[in-house]
Amino acid sequence: MRHISLPLFLWLVLHDVVTLLPIHAFLKSEFSDENIEFWMVCEDYKKIRSSFRMSSRAKKIFKCYIQAEATREINIDHKTRDLIRRNVAAPTRECFNDAQRIVYNLMEKDSYPRFLRSDIYRSLLDSTSKSMM
Repeated sequence: MRHISLPLFLWLVLHDVVTLLPIHAFLKSEFSDENIEFWMVCEDYKKIRSSFRMSSRAKKIFKCYIQAEATREINIDHKTRDLIRRNVAAPTRECFNDAQRIVYNLMEKDSYPRFLRSDIYRSLLDSTSKSMM
């Protein structure tokens, strides 16, 4: 069974719905889907042009994913959390980049290897193999 390289995997996860749905389902089954959801929210956030909308969205992202005890709190260090707290006061497109990088690395080093050993991944491979025949 061939595995997708880590950088290619993450590119696929972030840009291909065929891959995104299974990895999201896997992460949800492990109660860690907040990581991929945070990643996607950040990508959408970077596309905002209106400073008013950016400010409003930054506060929502902070409340949902960054602040301590948030409903979908991601695992980031205290220093990054404090930096983002300050950045949200005057948000830019880059204000979540450090946290997004941490989440990316976590998915690359932790989530992906577990996903490769999962039944969800094996099912994805089986369905892909059958559709190519």
